[in-house]
Amino acid sequence: FGFLVSESGSGTTWALNSGENRLTPWSNDPVTDRPGEALYLRDEETADVWSPTPEPCGARAPYLVRHGAGYTIFEHHSHALRQRLRLFVPPDAPVKIIQLRLENATQRPRRITVTFYAEWVLGVTRAVAAQFIIPEFDDASQALLARNPWHLEFGERVAFAAASKRLHGLTADRSEFLGRLGSLSHPAALGRVGLGSTVQAGLDPCAALQMHIDLPPGGSEEVWFLLGQGVDRTEAVALAKRFQDSAQVEQAWQATNDLWNNLLGAVQVHTPDPAMDLMLNRWLLYQSLGCRIWGRSALYQSSGAFGFRDQLQDVMALIHAAPELARRHILTAAGRQFEAGDVLHWWHPPSGRGVRTRCSDDLLWLPYVTMHYVDATGDESILDEQGPFIQAAPLGASEEDRYGEYSATDGTASLYEHCRRAIERGTTSGDHGLPLIGSGDWNDGLNRVGAEGRGESVWLGWFLHANLSRFAVLCERRGDAGQAATYWQRAEMLRQALERSGWDGDWYLRAFYDDGSPLGSSQDAECQIDSIAQSWAVLSRAGEPGRATQAMDAVQRRLVRTQDNLALLFTPPFDKTPRDPGYVKGYLPGIRENGGQYTHAALWSAWAFAELGQSERAENLFRLLNPIYHADTPAKVERYKVEPYVVAADVYSVAPHTGRGGWTWYTGSAAWMYRLGLEGILGLHRAGAGLIIEPHIPVGWPGYEVTYRYGQATYAICVQNDGLSGAEAPLDMTVDGLSVLGNRLALLDDGELHQVQITLKHEIS
Repeated sequence: FGFLVSESGSGTTWALNSGENRLTPWSNDPVTDRPGEALYLRDEETADVWSPTPEPCGARAPYLVRHGAGYTIFEHHSHALRQRLRLFVPPDAPVKIIQLRLENATQRPRRITVTFYAEWVLGVTRAVAAQFIIPEFDDASQALLARNPWHLEFGERVAFAAASKRLHGLTADRSEFLGRLGSLSHPAALGRVGLGSTVQAGLDPCAALQMHIDLPPGGSEEVWFLLGQGVDRTEAVALAKRFQDSAQVEQAWQATNDLWNNLLGAVQVHTPDPAMDLMLNRWLLYQSLGCRIWGRSALYQSSGAFGFRDQLQDVMALIHAAPELARRHILTAAGRQFEAGDVLHWWHPPSGRGVRTRCSDDLLWLPYVTMHYVDATGDESILDEQGPFIQAAPLGASEEDRYGEYSATDGTASLYEHCRRAIERGTTSGDHGLPLIGSGDWNDGLNRVGAEGRGESVWLGWFLHANLSRFAVLCERRGDAGQAATYWQRAEMLRQALERSGWDGDWYLRAFYDDGSPLGSSQDAECQIDSIAQSWAVLSRAGEPGRATQAMDAVQRRLVRTQDNLALLFTPPFDKTPRDPGYVKGYLPGIRENGGQYTHAALWSAWAFAELGQSERAENLFRLLNPIYHADTPAKVERYKVEPYVVAADVYSVAPHTGRGGWTWYTGSAAWMYRLGLEGILGLHRAGAGLIIEPHIPVGWPGYEVTYRYGQATYAICVQNDGLSGAEAPLDMTVDGLSVLGNRLALLDDGELHQVQITLKHEIS
């Protein structure tokens, strides 16, 4: 359960699925930012009407808007009233609490009428679902109820709107509230006394609740409204009654803060870069968990769906703070795999409806993320967890994809077998010995490169190699020597093919079209060099070291534009070429994947620099990508134009929009940036009940500090740099004053505070 909110006011609210079960409307119009919910205040002495939020009918006085983890607070002083509005969701209940505090700043009594308004959707869009909504009023709870029995998956659920005090008026008729010529900024109902108490099916559905507040001179009062949905009528009424109790609301507020503080406080860093600290200590993990993993919704997209590869990548960032959530999602994703080994590109909970495609990399993220989880936590028991596959006839020769609901098999298989089938299905080979790109690899926009089934992907070759080699190690640990030998052999054949056919002379190609023509070559007029084919030559540890270093030098030279604070996906953008690489060419040059900064890929480049020991480049690129530095002056704010505290998926690279942020919040870049900072640069790698510490920090950093929580224990880690060492220096480590050999810090869940001192030492030759 969750909601969106902007600086203008409250946006959509949803339950279970932010795309398929919206309680109130979602809009991604960045100009009007029209709310589907609103709170109104009316002074009964003057008849003035305004909202305690800037929209839909803000007063002239300023508004202070503060967003935090799990809440937003609006503060506003006008009409001789001090107003504070707090929005949040309890962690254990599908309810949004809209908490209003009013303080009378005069020495005379005041009567204020407070009206809460919400437009019901109870589906995907109001235009489709509104005609089926049935309203009801429950007098005992003073709640307006609403359900949509026509909805296939959520028809039994009952939404509700309620208040903390007995109502003075209500209506379930939107036309009555707004009026024939009215609008959200001037509702007709607020120009007259009372609401019509109309609760009837077949009308224009909404929930409008009204109460009076009497404030003595200098007095104050706190009231709240509730918006939520229960599994049925009984639960809806029970939830309304529960949160009409002020003690329950206060407990919910405390629980919300405790939840986020525990998650976001698991690892805290203090580095010489305060902007890095701000992002690593709260915002990146909050963006990943709140928006990507739980909400799956934002201004630019409100899908409600799980992307197979998307959230699998996201949960790798939870290894330090919430590994149990990563474990749960890996097993959930495995349940969206077909018997043949391929997977749903995305699916909707709770039914699991989704789309089967020919995308070539989705399935390989299951073994990749599983191996990361096992290596990081030491929890090999996950490999023996049993789960079904889904079943359906394979895609036909003329089918690009198929959307549907797929039944589960009667039998089950271990997660180990799920991963093995993914690797088997993902191990394909074309004329150059490289894996087939299908309808797109990581870059969906390259969906026409292999439209005839013969196109090959160099990037996918590196990624497949990483899977084969890492899973071979896992097979050996489990005593599956035969399977391990097969994977080692395939990995070596693939490595040779990548070096034989993938090298372009100064960097690696990106792919081959169906006809065998190269993509990402210096001979091309457009898309001469693509970053991810270079980055993964390093990250896969399969690229010939000299070539991989040379390729990353080309990335720095050709794709990192320090003067514009940009790291491009590829250059030049597609524009005039007669080639049809896919829908990527449909974007304007420099926009999103078409030659703009695609932050996800840029973070891989930074990590590759760190792996090469080029710490200065890695940290400089992290700083270049940090959104805070895109908006730290008024001129930059005017250019960037999006939130400076969350990562943007893309930043435009061509005039007149150079430096403008694109799609924010709903991007896997947040999780990768968190991991890059914590693991790639600061060098904290979980390894079972231990931390491998391998810093890749600039020579000029004096060091950094980390507070790391492991169960009930806390490790205060202080890393000191002698000023000459930087990335690859050996280290001396003591734990509670005792010397430790090597760079592995053993973690004990003993409830104690442990002091860890680490010195990076310069080796004198």
